[in-house]
Amino acid sequence: MTEPVWTRNEIESPCVRICVVHPETRLCTGCARSIDEIGRWSRMTPEERAAIMAELPNREVAPKGRRGGRAARLNRQ
Repeated sequence: MTEPVWTRNEIESPCVRICVVHPETRLCTGCARSIDEIGRWSRMTPEERAAIMAELPNREVAPKGRRGGRAARLNRQ
């Protein structure tokens, strides 16, 4: 019987290593978690993490509409 050389008991995480926080929503564009959730992740219970992970696919990381472009600039004058 062969034994594993090395194993780790890591906390499950939705992180995809694209760590950019959207300035309006304050959510990570990679994993959709908030700054608070990311900061507390390792201290959360497995149940808390599972609840957040179940919610992530439904989050809007960035607003769908355009920020305004030329029309918005002209309206500011």
